[in-house]
Amino acid sequence: MKLSTRARYGLRAVIDLALFGENESVSIQSIAGRQRISVSYLEQLMALLKKAGLVESSRGAMGGYRLARPMEEISVGDVLRALEGSLEAAECPGNESQSTCQGEQCMAKYVWKRINDSITEAVDTLTLGQLIEEGRKKQGSVPEEIKN
Repeated sequence: MKLSTRARYGLRAVIDLALFGENESVSIQSIAGRQRISVSYLEQLMALLKKAGLVESSRGAMGGYRLARPMEEISVGDVLRALEGSLEAAECPGNESQSTCQGEQCMAKYVWKRINDSITEAVDTLTLGQLIEEGRKKQGSVPEEIKN
């Protein structure tokens, strides 16, 4: 499974919000600068994240973005699905409604199921709060890519 630029940049932006937006909204320009993402592209990502209910925005001089829920309640899976849709590495041909499906005779469906289940478990059990905590432990502070 290879994640798109949209997913990679979007996750970085949400992590940035978790780090810098606990007490106030964060401007899209400041996120874009730290993460080296164009403002126009970041606006597109934020629109998807807002639609999914993961971030909220406010207008005005002190406006910007912030997480819509506490970082401990937002999983990496939530973010990736908002940006990518399905996270399945392979659509299982075990779905008998597909014309190529061999149904019960297909042994490969067990491989796809295990891969998909492993991906789902990994991204759904890892929260933004855990990412921030782990990053701080390993770096002694804020991860380098977040500083830039």
